[in-house]
Amino acid sequence: MPLRHLSFHTAGESHGRGLVAVLEGVPAGLRLAADSDIDPELLRRMGGYGRGRRMQIESDRAEIVSGIRFGATLGSPLSLVIWNRDWENWTTAMAHQAPDPEANPKALRPVYLPRPGHADLAGVLKYDRRDARDILERASARETAARVACGAVARTLLREAGVTIGSHVTRIGSVEASPPNPLPENLNDAADPSPLRTLDQSAEASMKAEIDAARKAGDTLGGCFEVVARGLPVGLGSHVSWNRKLDGRLAQAVMSVHAVKGVEIGPAFANAGRPGSRVHDAITRDAVIAESGGFARSGNRAGGLEGGITTGSPLVVRGAMKPISTLRKRLPSVDLRDGQAKDAAVERSDVCAVPAAAVVAEAMVALVAADALMEKFGGDSLNELKRNLDGYLARLSARGFREREPHRE
Repeated sequence: MPLRHLSFHTAGESHGRGLVAVLEGVPAGLRLAADSDIDPELLRRMGGYGRGRRMQIESDRAEIVSGIRFGATLGSPLSLVIWNRDWENWTTAMAHQAPDPEANPKALRPVYLPRPGHADLAGVLKYDRRDARDILERASARETAARVACGAVARTLLREAGVTIGSHVTRIGSVEASPPNPLPENLNDAADPSPLRTLDQSAEASMKAEIDAARKAGDTLGGCFEVVARGLPVGLGSHVSWNRKLDGRLAQAVMSVHAVKGVEIGPAFANAGRPGSRVHDAITRDAVIAESGGFARSGNRAGGLEGGITTGSPLVVRGAMKPISTLRKRLPSVDLRDGQAKDAAVERSDVCAVPAAAVVAEAMVALVAADALMEKFGGDSLNELKRNLDGYLARLSARGFREREPHRE
């Protein structure tokens, strides 16, 4: 894999004491405050019609532990913690020490009935465990709160480079939205007021009705979302090696979001059924657009990437999320203790979490984009990064068509 200029790791379990994140590579001098730059993103992740009771318990706040002084980053690793408010109800079941032999086994909350579609069974077999709670606590989407916190820092860095990122939901279950074209410039301001983060008010009512029907039936729903990043300059990523292509890095990042099973750049799946003349965007001149080197495209059917490199057009990444695997209407399973056929376990869960998944995907796109920005322009400080970026954009603007090519033998 290529050297990561901005990297992160998370730790923690769903019902453990808290979630921890370490973000390395943030340049010095970035103004950052948890309450204004990180916590609002955590709040956005918790919303959405169809969420479960867990979101009524938690009120996520990030605590910055290291890497910042007097409101600005130091260039050293940034560490964050998000405490789980529900921990007090799980101190016995998630204790670090060995359990009391006299304790009531039910207090340990074991899970011996793996859920179809979840990591429960595959994880138990891979890690040689007996109790699926050893797997599901880390496999839970609760972990994405730490990702969103890291993504919020990356978003703050990108904002200094003139880059904005937003998302909206395009499908819930069988209901497809018809978003406006062009999309609103400030995508999140337009999408966030909707409980489903959709831009199609007429589809919203049908989406809510489908979620209500699934809840009543003890079922769950998936859907699709779209993330758009504006302001990225041409030239991020590379065509020279498979693992430097930005579309591949973005696909991995968004696919890693829990329950996401499909990723496309722009309308990729629709493009697969069209002739090239209806897929490839004509190239034109537009000297005003600095981030694309004075060039423009007739459209954006490439989703802002060509050859694994940003073009200066908006970057468009779409994700498809499967229905959540915890159903109140239990699916058939097998008891890990005796191999008997039984119904799967039920953990507290959502009916639909597509709006939240879109927010998590925003964070992942922000982290990949910020990494690519640092890869291209470097800099140990924010000022150095901005000088390098400004010099690059100035060179693009000054680039002419009559420059003499170097002599080649």
